[in-house]
Amino acid sequence: MTIEEFQRIIRETYYEKDSRRGLASTFQWFVEEVGELASALRKGSKEELLHEFSDVFAWLTSLANLTGVDMEEAAKRYEKGCPKCGKSPCVCGEPNGRK
Repeated sequence: MTIEEFQRIIRETYYEKDSRRGLASTFQWFVEEVGELASALRKGSKEELLHEFSDVFAWLTSLANLTGVDMEEAAKRYEKGCPKCGKSPCVCGEPNGRK
């Protein structure tokens, strides 16, 4: 599945509910999911991590849908590596790298 396909699925599944909830409350749900991911990173199993990463990605995509941001386009910012130094791997902050 592509990012574009994922965003379409999230839009079809949740957009009406997210719109009724509003941007601020949807963002609060996203932050809650990030907190659950933080807990899973500290002490979670691989299965818990997969679950929480998918929830965070879905809620982030819901926010993108509510604000009209194309996630595929947003991801392209990183297609050539670091958007600051343009390198992969990133050399920002390293000698001869950008800060």
